[in-house]
Amino acid sequence: MTTAKDLFIIAMDPQPDRSVGQGDLSLALAGAELIDLIGAQVVTLDGDSIVPGGLAAPDDRQLGEAAQALTRQVPYERVEDWLWRRGRDLASAYQSALEAEGQLTRGRSGRSIFGSERLELVDSPARRQARHRWEADEPVLAALAAVVGVQSAPSEEEPELDDEAVTTVLAIVNDAVMELEAVRQRRSIEKAAFANVWRAP
Repeated sequence: MTTAKDLFIIAMDPQPDRSVGQGDLSLALAGAELIDLIGAQVVTLDGDSIVPGGLAAPDDRQLGEAAQALTRQVPYERVEDWLWRRGRDLASAYQSALEAEGQLTRGRSGRSIFGSERLELVDSPARRQARHRWEADEPVLAALAAVVGVQSAPSEEEPELDDEAVTTVLAIVNDAVMELEAVRQRRSIEKAAFANVWRAP
C-alpha cells in the first residue's frame, strides 16, 4: 500500500462529525503520491521543482501512472502545478482503483463524498494497515489527513518531519487546499449576489 491509498482509506472510514471534499482529497492524494516518489528516490526536489531521478516507480499502478506523468524536460514542473494537474479527479481514480481491487463495495443506503450511492470499505489487510498507520500517528499521513479535515486524537508530541522535501510538499498541499477553499467561498458569494439581483424588486 502507498501513502495515497492509506490516506484515501482513512478519508473514507465512517466518521459522523466530518466530511471530506473530493477536491481537497484529490490535491492531498497528489501530494501523497509525490511524497512516496520522493521516498522511493524516483524524484527529488530542487527548491519547489520536481526533478525526475533514475529509479523506477514502486510496483503500484497509481504510483506508476504518477511517475509516467512527470515532466522530464527543463524547466521541471513546480510542486504546486503538479498538485493541480495530477490532482484533477484523482479521488475518483483512487475510488475506481480500490473498487477494482475489492477494497470498496457499494452500500445500500446513505451518502458518501462520491455521490448518492454509499461506498463502504471492506475489512481487508489494506484497511487494517492504513488504520494501524493512522493509530500510530505516522507524521506524513497525519499531516495530509489534517489538511483535508480528518483529525486524529491529540498527540502529546509534535510530529517530527526531518525530510525537507517532504515538509515542502506538505506545506504546498496545505496552501493549495486553502486556495481551493478560497475559490469555493468566492463562488458562493458571487452566486448569492447574483441570486439577490434576481430577487430584487
